Amino acid sequence: MSRDTATKIAHQARSVTVAVVISRVLGLVREQVLALLLGAGREMDAFVVAYRIPNLLRDLFAEGALGMAFTKVFSATREQEGPEAAFRAASEVISVFGFLILSIVVLGEILAPVLVHLLAPAFRNFPGKFTLTVHLTRIMWPFLWFISLSALAAGMLNALGVFFWPALSSALFNLTSVLLGGGLYFLFERLGWPGVMGFALGVLCGGLVQLSFNLPFLLRRGFRFRPGLNHRSPAVRETLKLMGPSVLGLSAVQLNIFINTYFATSCGEGAVSWLAYAFRLMYVPLGLFGVGLSLALLPEASRRAARGDYETLRRTFSSSLLVGLGLSVPSAVGLATLAEPIVRLIFEHGRFRPEDTLHTAQALRIFALGLPFYSVTKVSVPIFYALGNTVIPAGASFLSVGVNLITILLTLSYLNFKAVALGTALALIFQACFLGGILQLRIKGLFPGRFWVGLLKIILSAGTMGILALALQKNLPVLPLILLCALLFLGLIRVLGPEEALYFWKRLRP
Repeated sequence: MSRDTATKIAHQARSVTVAVVISRVLGLVREQVLALLLGAGREMDAFVVAYRIPNLLRDLFAEGALGMAFTKVFSATREQEGPEAAFRAASEVISVFGFLILSIVVLGEILAPVLVHLLAPAFRNFPGKFTLTVHLTRIMWPFLWFISLSALAAGMLNALGVFFWPALSSALFNLTSVLLGGGLYFLFERLGWPGVMGFALGVLCGGLVQLSFNLPFLLRRGFRFRPGLNHRSPAVRETLKLMGPSVLGLSAVQLNIFINTYFATSCGEGAVSWLAYAFRLMYVPLGLFGVGLSLALLPEASRRAARGDYETLRRTFSSSLLVGLGLSVPSAVGLATLAEPIVRLIFEHGRFRPEDTLHTAQALRIFALGLPFYSVTKVSVPIFYALGNTVIPAGASFLSVGVNLITILLTLSYLNFKAVALGTALALIFQACFLGGILQLRIKGLFPGRFWVGLLKIILSAGTMGILALALQKNLPVLPLILLCALLFLGLIRVLGPEEALYFWKRLRP
């Protein structure tokens, strides 16, 4: 790889990182506004479940399987047959899948009461809660169509070398949801309607804005949409073929979300909201070190495996894993030790009460247990793909569903809503250990002594940081304390190592 190419890739990676950080921050702001105006009761519970219903299919088809498969097809067609053929293939895929998803939206509008009953039957026990959830579901269902087309547009732009603007479009979704949703909330309250419906419309319009934002960039690069339902198109068939394995793997994730939502709705008023707020906080570092790992050495894994260079593959794996653990371990320690003050600072305003802070913090502490193990999975799965094995990662996902379900069934009567958080954490732990164990059997020496020494140093540094957080949390405001703890951790890592734990922060420098 030439120096110019490497510099270009690093610049693109930093640009995407900036866009993702903006999106994560605005997503957190959106949750703050929801906490301020809705709190953690009937309306917020209904909103979370109604929003989750189209999102189950969004993650499965739009930004997951469909987006990834279409991007590969578009890139290959452009490379082999030229831009005109690629744009023609894109029109065919957009026409067929656009029609298919629109049909699903229409069907979802009709079957909204059935869908809500499947996901949240316990809502019938609270006056008006089930009906409100059905209304919100019907308002937000068309969001699935907008966000699916937006994913296809983003895939095309990525294939054309445009990364920053598609990544930023999700930030615009969050911004629109906050500004328009908040404004409509007050308007609807004045009209005597449930204010939460304003936020549902904000989500719908946010999806439209995200799609509309990407279109001008495509038009500038010569794309013109030519509708035509040709389900026998080679591009459509190849997209469907490539979607298969991804749908299988992602369906396990959606099944876990379904299970968690189903049981959370039976845990009383506010339980769904507490878990949603806690997971949003955990999602911030999840997103950030997901980007961090993409900046690491993992893309090299496929090339090394193809050449049979397993020695370099081992080093790539252990180094990338230390990058992920260098971000996820201190994040987990920080969230666990400072859960209550963090939740209080971000959410405890307006209708979000002190008892909501307590319950959200309890869920957050449990969720945090799974953070380091998520990074192990994030590194392990691409190695399996590099080795040409997609069955084991999919199998691990489905086995983790079983762990989640069994944990919830065994502990629900004792832990109430916290059983759902524990099921999620233990499922992440099991999945990571399973994948790591199988990889160790496939590639001997995958976890060298240097890796264990590096992990021990990360744990030691994060533990020291946690002790400082516990000692000072009553005497220091939470933001300065977080900054102090981060500086302590980075300082210890700089002295003790491993250097991989600083990789993400070095990459953020211009």
